[in-house]
Amino acid sequence: MGTQGVVLKDLLPVPETDPTAHKGSSNTLLDAPTDSHALALDAAKAVHPAEAGAAQVQHEKEVVDLGWNEPKEHVAQPLVGGLSNEDLWLLVRRFNKQMYHVKEITTAPPGGLDLNIADEEEFSPDKLRANVERLYMTIGISMMSFSKHIVRIRSWRETRRTAWFCAAYFLAWTLDLIVPLISVTLITLIVYPPAREVMFPQAPLALVSSKGGVQKPKAGMLGSTDSVTGAPENHKGEAVEQEASNFVNGIASVALSSATGKHPQGEPLEGDQRETIVPDPTRIAIGAADAKDVTAGATPSKHHDKTKVPMETAMWTKMRPFMHGLADVTDTWERFANLLEPTPPFPRNRYHYRLAAVVAPLLLISLFVTSYMFMKGVTFGAGFVFFGDPIITRGLDLLNRKIPHWQKLLELRNTLLKGVPTNAQLTVTLLRIGEANKAPLVPPPHINTPPPDKPVEISEQELRSTGADWPLNATQAELDEAMAPDPTTAHETGGEDIDKAKDSNHGGKKGNKIVNFFRHSVKGGVQTTVGADRVKAAVGSQHAKNRLGAIPSKNADLTSGPVDFKSRYDGKKGHLYITTKATIPCIAFSTDSTIEKIGTADREDLHPLWSIPVGDIKELRKVGGYGWKAKMVVGWAMGREVADGIVITDRKGAETRMTAMPLRDELFNRLVAMGGQKWECW
Repeated sequence: MGTQGVVLKDLLPVPETDPTAHKGSSNTLLDAPTDSHALALDAAKAVHPAEAGAAQVQHEKEVVDLGWNEPKEHVAQPLVGGLSNEDLWLLVRRFNKQMYHVKEITTAPPGGLDLNIADEEEFSPDKLRANVERLYMTIGISMMSFSKHIVRIRSWRETRRTAWFCAAYFLAWTLDLIVPLISVTLITLIVYPPAREVMFPQAPLALVSSKGGVQKPKAGMLGSTDSVTGAPENHKGEAVEQEASNFVNGIASVALSSATGKHPQGEPLEGDQRETIVPDPTRIAIGAADAKDVTAGATPSKHHDKTKVPMETAMWTKMRPFMHGLADVTDTWERFANLLEPTPPFPRNRYHYRLAAVVAPLLLISLFVTSYMFMKGVTFGAGFVFFGDPIITRGLDLLNRKIPHWQKLLELRNTLLKGVPTNAQLTVTLLRIGEANKAPLVPPPHINTPPPDKPVEISEQELRSTGADWPLNATQAELDEAMAPDPTTAHETGGEDIDKAKDSNHGGKKGNKIVNFFRHSVKGGVQTTVGADRVKAAVGSQHAKNRLGAIPSKNADLTSGPVDFKSRYDGKKGHLYITTKATIPCIAFSTDSTIEKIGTADREDLHPLWSIPVGDIKELRKVGGYGWKAKMVVGWAMGREVADGIVITDRKGAETRMTAMPLRDELFNRLVAMGGQKWECW
């Protein structure tokens, strides 16, 4: 009975009755304060030695370099068993975009996994953008893939597959077993993954037309299989990430064009030379919206328009809960995706059975509940919710008194999805695997060359069919023609009106000359400011010290890691390095120039300016050497990446700011993964 009880509790976990029951801090991974830490420690033991990745093997060295700063072809394969390096780097790249600010928590994390989003999460426009991009990459792509599957089935082009679906549906309809059929199908798809490949064979998303057949991808060629446009990519998932970025840019562009009054009736007559020398206002500032109102006879100021300030205030006030809601929806979607397709080191089948155990009662109930009973119940429930407010209010008040944290206990992450990670929690667990074995995971390699203009190689993995059907009912010649490069396809729109609305380059060559003139002027101003910062830093200006080195020279060597990282402290050039000799690893900063040549391993001659035990870090925050507006101007004018920084806060409240750090994200990831802290995203 005891064994059965454990299995049942695992399938349908009962959440903790008091989320604050477990308090305290952990200093090292060995303390295993969360399921993520425990899985990372057990990852090497849980797999067969032949299947273990390079980061899961115990090493005698203090820290082993598995290929940092090397081309991806020279990196050990695989770094983590059961996961390709491309899939690992996809997760890390998106983790870098999502993580800005983490704080240590001393209570038990919800669902047994840390790195959840704080209820009081800070708002910033860049973080909102990152959440909208996540929404596109997870829910957006998944929903488009689902719609393409529906289109393929409805088209009857894959005859045998559609015939099976049709026969099963109408047989169930005849026997009044539609709901049992849907329930059995869901359970099968959940507990038996091979059924998914048979019922829903894969096909490149960009290759499937809206009618279920083959189409030329929007990018003019099939360079990737998981993106909507089919654009080529250097790394797996890169095309989808660029689509997400351009999706946000497109929304902003359309909104800005609308705010500035871009409309055919406002377009000039053909041949108006004055129009050709003025750059498009949508590229200058949103303040052009006020100019549009002035031309219409309005007076756009807070004195004349009494709705201006309260509406702006209301919009910005609601942005934080809106952003938090987006993040919660995306997190839940990622958890369901990781439940259906678990990634090592998370268990393979445990969560499948848990979800199936929840769906199974639906199958049993559907065999006895008639459609009349179902509609009676739904209409009664609707009436009770509408008219039963006094009863509902008193019931909620009683519940709040008896069980103060009942809302938290009923969250999916504490019940059905307990122990199932988001992509961020999965990523930090993978990073902890490397740290547990003193083999930090190699970060995504940087490739500065554009992706190749050639079609991706399609195999059975990317283009499947069911039974004797041809994939998409297309011949090999039709597939080859659709995948062949065509540079004109990417510019095709739905009509001439869309062409005019989309085309913002009215300035032509003269407009570009004006933009270039401003670029050169701003570049000169930036260079003057950089020179002035050196002088200000010399006389003690802290803001100037924080900006020193943020714009590296074109030929600067930016390679560093995994132990020492080029950076500045208080304006001084040096290296932040990590030592793991002690029981609790430490980070320190030294200005010793010999680190560049001989590193920091087994050296006792280094005299750091300061050192902090990794286990004493309670907060990590990414910061910029420049403010976000100045950073945009500098990056645009100089055409270079701006090196940012990081602020480290220890448990005593002391802040240490590191600046001009090319591998800021990589250091952030190591520090998050090394210790025993339970983190929360802010």
